[in-house]
Amino acid sequence: MTHDAELDAKGLLCPLPVLKARKRLQALATGQVLRMEADDPAAIVDVPHFCAEAGHELVEVSDGDRAQVYMIQKG
Repeated sequence: MTHDAELDAKGLLCPLPVLKARKRLQALATGQVLRMEADDPAAIVDVPHFCAEAGHELVEVSDGDRAQVYMIQKG
């Protein structure tokens, strides 16, 4: 899937991956996609919750190289 911005949140613990995603998404236009990699086990719960609360769409979640990959479309 194509994306407009990337965020490497590997090594960061809750709530930092979500806080950094929020900041990165602010710079994007509605409909653009952020690709975020995170290895925090809590991100599996935190990222979908953040997207639902903030009005973003979690387009895809997949396993990357030693991290989960989240594709978030700005709402």
